[in-house]
Amino acid sequence: MLIQSSTTMAANCTFVCCEEERDTDKATIVQFSNGNIKNAEQLDFTFYKNTDEEHPRKKSRRVLVAESARLSYVANNFGPGSLKCNNLCKYYVGVLNKDTMEMEMHSAQLFKMQPFIAGEPKVTEQVDNATLTYSEKLNSLVEAFGTTRQRRALKSHRLNRVGAESLQQVVAKAANSVIEQKGFAALSEELHEASNQLDMALYIPPCYPDAERPEDVYLFDDLLSPADYEELAVAGSQMAALAEEGLQTLKDGKCLSIVKHMESLPSGKTAREKMLRCCAYLYLLLQLYRAGRVNGRFGQNEGCTFNLRRKIFKTFTVETFWKGRLSNQVSPSMRAKIAAYCLALQLHMGFMSVNLTLLQRDLLVKEMWIMEVAKSLGLTLIKPARVKAKGATLDPAEDHKFATLVLPLVKYKAKLDRSFTKKRE
Repeated sequence: MLIQSSTTMAANCTFVCCEEERDTDKATIVQFSNGNIKNAEQLDFTFYKNTDEEHPRKKSRRVLVAESARLSYVANNFGPGSLKCNNLCKYYVGVLNKDTMEMEMHSAQLFKMQPFIAGEPKVTEQVDNATLTYSEKLNSLVEAFGTTRQRRALKSHRLNRVGAESLQQVVAKAANSVIEQKGFAALSEELHEASNQLDMALYIPPCYPDAERPEDVYLFDDLLSPADYEELAVAGSQMAALAEEGLQTLKDGKCLSIVKHMESLPSGKTAREKMLRCCAYLYLLLQLYRAGRVNGRFGQNEGCTFNLRRKIFKTFTVETFWKGRLSNQVSPSMRAKIAAYCLALQLHMGFMSVNLTLLQRDLLVKEMWIMEVAKSLGLTLIKPARVKAKGATLDPAEDHKFATLVLPLVKYKAKLDRSFTKKRE
């Protein structure tokens, strides 16, 4: 048994390899955790081994006990207090025969002696890895083998988790006090109204409900900026070049609201040019709504420029990864936003009036869904009365509904189910 001692060879020697030794024949190297032993002869060492020599994991377990007049020391090669280096490395000790100058190499195992105090609680076994989560196992690896930076990050994460738990307790206590003061029913109603206002602000255009004129509630420049309006010059020219066959193509392509405006173009040059560009922009929005997922070639055949296409993607799509590349996707909330902008744009195109039925057919949605979008804009819903001629029957296909912007805006009572972005067909 060696106790941190070394021998300096003054002359050359030869090494002699010993035969493979058993665990009981291995040399034992001990290290004391609380200092160095000056006189090892004052210690009484006792070596214990496990009685179950048939068990593959228990047969190699050893316990080393060192007793002195003042204190006792204990070490083992298993459990949480053992040295892990015995499993990772193989150690050898050289014994020099000074007469023959031959050094015999013996395998060795290391023990770290810990002082044993009577009455001190014993170290319990570690928790079984089967009961630990993946995060807990990863944290254990970081504690054992992680770098200084990783350990510091783990400590900071645990401190933040404790702070978050304390914050949750404080918030829960404050919430309980508020509920006791106002009541659960009143708070639920206030939260529901606040959520409706927040959701509406996410997709409707900028609104000025205190404006003096209906045209100023949803400004045209907020829907189509002057720069974007200039980018639509080529697209407006292509829209003007459409002949009767082209309008039929728009009808077949479910663009009935655009055809309605194209059939009644104003006579003035400026107003006509504005209407054509608005129709071209509305056509792009309808195509984007139906696409679901678009790429960089969107709108090229319709005369959409690069700057306008980038502005449309930024406003009405969300970036997602699809098949290993970045793509622009039209989510349900973005579809509601496109529908709201189409409604607001057609208000300026139709003297503050929109045919909801035509837009509903263009968007391929249910009537209730498009009416909910119109209500979120504060529009007044109307259904024109029709006079039935004598001997004629009313055509249900012509039962159109309209929405107009009238000041002050109408405030509709919020429904319990406010997620109308999921009510599409």
